[in-house]
Amino acid sequence: MIDWSRVNELKDEIGEEDFGEVAEIFLEEVDEVIARLRSNPDPAQFEHDMHFLKGSALNLGFQDLSEICSQNEQAAANGQGNQIQLAPVFTAYDQSKLEFLAQC
Repeated sequence: MIDWSRVNELKDEIGEEDFGEVAEIFLEEVDEVIARLRSNPDPAQFEHDMHFLKGSALNLGFQDLSEICSQNEQAAANGQGNQIQLAPVFTAYDQSKLEFLAQC
């Protein structure tokens, strides 16, 4: 679920003392998109939203979330945004976030 080698790489890149702040910013930005998707999903925005979530997930090592968002981004790009199931995105994010916060 979490690519801990990526997390450690990020810590090395930005420094241990700044890691918490950077992670908090990433999580806040992702929380905003997830909240919008939960309350007011817009299939016309799915490609953009999934691209953003995929990139953020990769940065934080949220491997499962990244893979789901990548598949959804591709589906949206192929005109299949109305077939995207958001529940797996929410589940992967919630589980990844819990694991990440428990370990960091």
